[in-house]
Amino acid sequence: MRRNNRVSSVWRCVIAAILIALSMPGLFPAWEAAAETGDHQEIPLWTEEEKKELSALSLSSLPPLPKDPSNKYADDPKAIALGKKIFFDKRFSANGKVSCATCHDPETTFTDKLPLAKGMGTTTRRTMPLIGTAYFAWFFWDGRKDSLWSQAIGPIESSVEHGFTRSMCAHLITDLYKKEYEELFGRLPKLDHKSCPPKASPGTGNPAALRAWKAMKPEDRVAVNRIYANIGKAIAAFVRQILPAPAPFDRYVDAVVQNDEEKARELMGNDAVDGLKLFIGKAKCTNCHIGPLFTNSSFHDIGLNNPKDNGRADGIDKVLSDEFNCVGKYSDARPEECLELRFIDTNKAKYRGAFKTPTLRNVAERPPYMHAGQLKTLSEVLSFYRRNASDEFEHRDFSDQELAKIEAFLKTLSGPLNYPK
Repeated sequence: MRRNNRVSSVWRCVIAAILIALSMPGLFPAWEAAAETGDHQEIPLWTEEEKKELSALSLSSLPPLPKDPSNKYADDPKAIALGKKIFFDKRFSANGKVSCATCHDPETTFTDKLPLAKGMGTTTRRTMPLIGTAYFAWFFWDGRKDSLWSQAIGPIESSVEHGFTRSMCAHLITDLYKKEYEELFGRLPKLDHKSCPPKASPGTGNPAALRAWKAMKPEDRVAVNRIYANIGKAIAAFVRQILPAPAPFDRYVDAVVQNDEEKARELMGNDAVDGLKLFIGKAKCTNCHIGPLFTNSSFHDIGLNNPKDNGRADGIDKVLSDEFNCVGKYSDARPEECLELRFIDTNKAKYRGAFKTPTLRNVAERPPYMHAGQLKTLSEVLSFYRRNASDEFEHRDFSDQELAKIEAFLKTLSGPLNYPK
């Protein structure tokens, strides 16, 4: 009997000690935080395999800027400086009011927040984001360009974008940027308005401009094309520096990997964490949105049903016939270095209605969405995927609450951008 009394006394002491410990502030911060916020959910736990998957999505896994064999000036500081000036120069447009920054405004994460891009006129597609473009192989929604520099000069001759000519570009470089250009690319050729009519151009769709272009001497046409390509290479040197900086998601992953649960809880709420679990799991979003830039850089038909726009199916022929592609005479690459173009998938039936997967970095900051701005909000995008569920996009059984949680996660991908100021 005396022994039982001693055991009871011991247990009373243990229980008292536990109660005292629980009442001590700071001993169990995660429990206290949950009590203060009224949130009694357990701290989400990640398996080691899931942690690896999260790390692969974090900016900590983004490799250094890749080389661009087609542009030997891609990382030249002088090219970056010149490209930045041209990027913001409205004189490279027919009305003197349009620059690259008109559609790619730094104040709106290098987009314009319009359903359809507007320059000299209105285009048929949404402005694509420029975040992390140095890592991509194909450009524009249909992938009709295979380098950042050839992409940069495409809008210049578009009648609804800059409405300019490559001949006038050559004259502007001579008049405004001669010293900076020659320091990079060498001596400018001698061109005057007779040998190089400012309106001469093969890329505007204007018959008179094409006739004037064909009337030029072959060597003058080559000289203009070389200047035109170099303009693109300078712009690309600037644009490839536009990179994402760590967002709340990236800092959350760092905390998870370091097993710092308290810090992780501070960085992302439970809804966003639940959304992240759905994103990499049940929703299979990583089928297309993979890697630190959240894109596979490929092309998909997601069921938007736009019969007037064939997307990648039309882009295939355009990139193969482009005089400024990777294997063309204005590229700095050896043919064997142009792997993407050499092994391009030319199955047009497969890619009819398919468009490039955009990065999800800063996605919450740049509505509307899809290639023609068809959907106004992230909520509409997620609801669209639920309505149009397929083997690739499995959202059919998702509740409104689950979609809201995925949206909460997507908002954690918004962060500052790094680029040459």
